[in-house]
Amino acid sequence: MTVKTRFAPSPTGFLHVGGARTALYSWLYARHQQGEFVLRIEDTDVERSTQEAIDAILEGMNWLGLSWDEGPYYQTKRFDRYNALIDQLLAEGKAYKCYCSRERLDALREQQMADGEKPRYDGACRHGDHDHPADAPSVIRFRNPTDGAVVFDDHVRGRIEIANDQLDDLIIRRTDGAPTYNFCVVVDDWDMEITHVVRGEDHINNTPRQINIYQALGAPVPEFAHVSMILGDDGAKLSKRHGAVSVMQYRDDGYLPQALLNYLVRLGWSNGDQEIFSLEEMIELFSLDAISKSASAFNTDKLLWLNQHYIKSLPADEVAGHLQWHIQDQGIDASKGPALAEVVTLYAERCNTLKELAAQSRYLFEDFAEFEAGAAKKHLRPVAAEPLALVRAKLAELADWQAPSIHEQINAAAAELELGMGKVGMPLRVAVTGIGQSPAIDGVIALLSKEQVLARIDMALAFIAERAQG
Repeated sequence: MTVKTRFAPSPTGFLHVGGARTALYSWLYARHQQGEFVLRIEDTDVERSTQEAIDAILEGMNWLGLSWDEGPYYQTKRFDRYNALIDQLLAEGKAYKCYCSRERLDALREQQMADGEKPRYDGACRHGDHDHPADAPSVIRFRNPTDGAVVFDDHVRGRIEIANDQLDDLIIRRTDGAPTYNFCVVVDDWDMEITHVVRGEDHINNTPRQINIYQALGAPVPEFAHVSMILGDDGAKLSKRHGAVSVMQYRDDGYLPQALLNYLVRLGWSNGDQEIFSLEEMIELFSLDAISKSASAFNTDKLLWLNQHYIKSLPADEVAGHLQWHIQDQGIDASKGPALAEVVTLYAERCNTLKELAAQSRYLFEDFAEFEAGAAKKHLRPVAAEPLALVRAKLAELADWQAPSIHEQINAAAAELELGMGKVGMPLRVAVTGIGQSPAIDGVIALLSKEQVLARIDMALAFIAERAQG
């Protein structure tokens, strides 16, 4: 048997963190078992589903690198299939027409709640003893078994048993002729030969109903794994107020997909005390039975730590590919500066996010018109003019424009003037970068052209001269 899993989001919004973790677990299990992974868009809620949301889901999946083997399938393109099977169930007496009005159902619900009962349909139309015109408005309900129980072994929750008399006859086709979610899901999983369903614990109540429909259709019942919800740092359900919830918001905030995947896999699954996993290790080690029942708390600091780890440890070219988006997003013209991989190598130890990295390296790609006020006041003083002029002269003569040679010339200037490195290096840093903090200044200078560096030192010397006169 080929293992086949699926991720089946509803396109009513962005791809959120919980959905991304479900997709990751489904994807990992399929890859671990050398199986197949299906992407299905469950767009039966036509009023709330949008093309924008579909595009956001596909963009999120692609950014995370969770490639699918089949799909994306769209439920709205399969209505004929669903309706043919609903008609079959009607003909077999496994479904029936219900003519109950909204007003009757609302009143029934209110009375049941007032009596302390679980709200449920009372089966008024179940036996067909009613007299209605053929064209009277009606829905189709599934005739749920009344005896026995639904029993299944969940990979996360263990054995689950629900008595059939606790389940009512759910609607499988609305008055407007549209089939409903719970029915479409069953047909899709059957037709797509899904063997394992990984989804959130909020679907546990749907599972017994769906199992009864599988059995009514004569379809094989897949195995289930219902994963717990993700909580915010404060213990409440993760929501917008906890910060970024959309997967692409993490991209926008400067996170690498590798960091987010590594973080998400550990939100409910573990392999000993290991914290850092390559994608290959995740695939090799992942097991549905090792998913925790407990809810997981989202910890932004840990995600940030992982992100910094991946910025430092991934090949610089790979990180540079993701940095490119942020360089463009911040309006920086990367064609007028060093290779992005070189920038990553220089800045990796200093930045937690790619957004920071792009912002902090701006001066490598474009000139600045003025110096940061605080840094200039502290370091571009008249006493800095002599060391800056001497460093400029030595750099102007330098043929080997590499960091080690540049470092030697800065050291030589400090020695010649019998000054500490700080009294040479800090004015030089502000002169070349415009700000008071940067990576090692010899490394920064090496990524700029000689002409740029000399021109910026000249600008700093002019600034100091003007300051001395003022």
